[in-house]
Amino acid sequence: MSQLMEKEPRSKPLYGMFNAIPKRYDLVNRLITWGLDRKWRDRAARECLASAPKRVLDVGCGTGDLAINIVRRAKTYVTVTGFDYSPAMLEIANAKAESAVGRGKITFTRGEAASLPFPEEHFDCVGISFAFRNLTYKNPLAEFHVAEIFRVLSPGGRFVVVESSQPESNLIRWFYHLYLRTYVFWIGSWLSGNTGAYKYLSESAARFYTAAEIKGMLKSAGFREVSYKPLLLGAAGITVAVK
Repeated sequence: MSQLMEKEPRSKPLYGMFNAIPKRYDLVNRLITWGLDRKWRDRAARECLASAPKRVLDVGCGTGDLAINIVRRAKTYVTVTGFDYSPAMLEIANAKAESAVGRGKITFTRGEAASLPFPEEHFDCVGISFAFRNLTYKNPLAEFHVAEIFRVLSPGGRFVVVESSQPESNLIRWFYHLYLRTYVFWIGSWLSGNTGAYKYLSESAARFYTAAEIKGMLKSAGFREVSYKPLLLGAAGITVAVK
């Protein structure tokens, strides 16, 4: 596994994409989800805090919304770490966190998801909001990304995923895919100026795994008690897996 991890930095098809779009990243997210992404991240934050964790990791933290939500909602002291490979995203995340919850409340770390720079069983919870697709969809290192998340979780720890999903209804799924390939693609391309980024987003979301397939993936990695809660008729969902 270590040999494969060492090869990862040589090929980063999403690197340029996520370094190019951060300026209007949050605005586009609000528009393409009609503001619902905020509520979904808030629900994910509550799931992260359900077992009163002391240390939480936000993988693929982007501009920091999930990490900030966790700190805001925590009723007891919790250490939150945001982790991402994009310097541009982390710069925005750090500024937002200082404004929203104060300096030093969240630690942001840059690195590779296939080689997390944390000890085994270090976190009581790992959360990820709308980045799990990037780590797993047609990604040759998907298995290693999930294995690393499993490694840094303590026994009994929770892995909380909020991500796009596939509606069970054929009719709803058809309209959802049409929405992704028209509105999401065009509004994202126009506002960000990055057509490739939102072509990838719309296509990867339309072709992403079902809830059952995600459950199977996590079970194969060693997780147990995998549960799923659909959001917006199944267009998105929250998956919780226990180590």
